[in-house]
Amino acid sequence: QVQLVESGGGLVQAGGSLRLSCAASGNIFRVNDMGWYRQAPGTQRELVATITRGGSSNYADSVKGRFTISRDNDKNTVYLQMNSLKPEDTAVYYCNADVRLRTLRSYDYWGQGTQGTVSS
Repeated sequence: QVQLVESGGGLVQAGGSLRLSCAASGNIFRVNDMGWYRQAPGTQRELVATITRGGSSNYADSVKGRFTISRDNDKNTVYLQMNSLKPEDTAVYYCNADVRLRTLRSYDYWGQGTQGTVSS
């Protein structure tokens, strides 16, 4: 009923930047909180950043000051600007959204993931 499509991953050198995008589409009444999570090989998925519909954001300590989350409510899209990247930022990045459907029931959705690789 709802799809989250991510884009923008890739390979970058340490100190470089990547910008991720995630667009929600489908039977949407309203997209509430959105966020980005990541999972490196052999580790659990961890929160990177979240943003409310009103624009309030929250970041993991490891990315504060380097990453910026933003959203466009008209496009049901969330972005993650990643600057000053480090090799330890290498992971699959997943988009997450709390979506209220036109049936007025809310569900949690995940994107398919996009790989971000930072070389040293």
